[in-house]
Amino acid sequence: MRETGRLRTRFIRFIIIIQLILFAAHGFVYETWIAFQKHPDPSGIPGLKVAIALLSMTFVPASLLAFRWSNFWTKLFYKFSAVWLGLVNFFVLAAGLCWMVYLGEWVLRLYADRPALAGTFYGLAALTGFCGIVNARRIRVRRIKTRLPNLPPSWRGRTAALVSDLHLGQVNGRGFIRKVVARLMHLRPDVLFIAGDFFDGVKVSAGSLASELKHFSAPFGACFVTGNHEEFSDSAKYLEAMGHAGVRVLNNERVTLDGLDVVGVHYRDSVRPERLRSILQGAGLGNGRASILVVHAPHRLEVAEQQGVSLQLSGHTHAGQFYPFIWLIRRIFRQYAYGLNRFGKMMVYTSSGCGTWGPPMRVGTRPEIVLIEFE
Repeated sequence: MRETGRLRTRFIRFIIIIQLILFAAHGFVYETWIAFQKHPDPSGIPGLKVAIALLSMTFVPASLLAFRWSNFWTKLFYKFSAVWLGLVNFFVLAAGLCWMVYLGEWVLRLYADRPALAGTFYGLAALTGFCGIVNARRIRVRRIKTRLPNLPPSWRGRTAALVSDLHLGQVNGRGFIRKVVARLMHLRPDVLFIAGDFFDGVKVSAGSLASELKHFSAPFGACFVTGNHEEFSDSAKYLEAMGHAGVRVLNNERVTLDGLDVVGVHYRDSVRPERLRSILQGAGLGNGRASILVVHAPHRLEVAEQQGVSLQLSGHTHAGQFYPFIWLIRRIFRQYAYGLNRFGKMMVYTSSGCGTWGPPMRVGTRPEIVLIEFE
């Protein structure tokens, strides 16, 4: 009981911090816009202040509602708030550029039309956001080739598809997963790996969404592990939905597909090094055969490499999704934030994912389905 109260207090504190950050961001955008106008209309300022204040309080309530209800109005409210949140991100960058140019003018003793400057930067910010929405809906196919030591001869020339981070929920629904399944059927991989965050973790009909995977078929089927979003609450409902859809749930276990070892580890077990090491040791890797580890995030790479994994497949990072978070993700995960890289004797592929979290935008990254050909 005491632990539940402690968790509730932490959650409330987290929500308050997020809301204060949103207040500050909206205030910065508003004050910059007003400061860069020569003669702002006094009659319009109170209304603009109220509008900005109300907009700053949309995403947190929309997110809380999304965890309890799933209907037309909650989806509409969440989509609106998520799009606005993405636009505010770019408006903050635009406001920062305005002050940087202003500082440059002051140092160099130059003069520019400040209203035009603000209008240009804010206009470009809005255009960037809307282009990001379009870009996020265009799923590309990323084709890579890799050589794994001791790959069974039967797997040479075969392909595996990797999808992650669809985030099915208030923004991406049945139409989105249908599009992904249609692309996968066109690619005709020999096996499909789903590396977590298939669901967004909000209130959804998990069985209805997962049922679209019944239309997918491959010689070795589809394998799934959970991501952090499936673990926001009890993940059992998601595992059950995927199982009913004919997807093989890898519960921290190894399966052998025509001589190729595949191990799947759920997110909560993959972030703890000792737990991950124990699972991989129990899987009996390092037997001289090629092996693939499917895990949501590119954490604990040293553990997987030490246990003899040949190729790790992950997602989670979204490659940053859009600026400035692209820089932050690259700083956290370094070269393993996206793409195919080597870690010691192990190869690692981190996907940018199919969907989005929060703002349904991608700027500087692309949503993808990965098709891996084994040479």
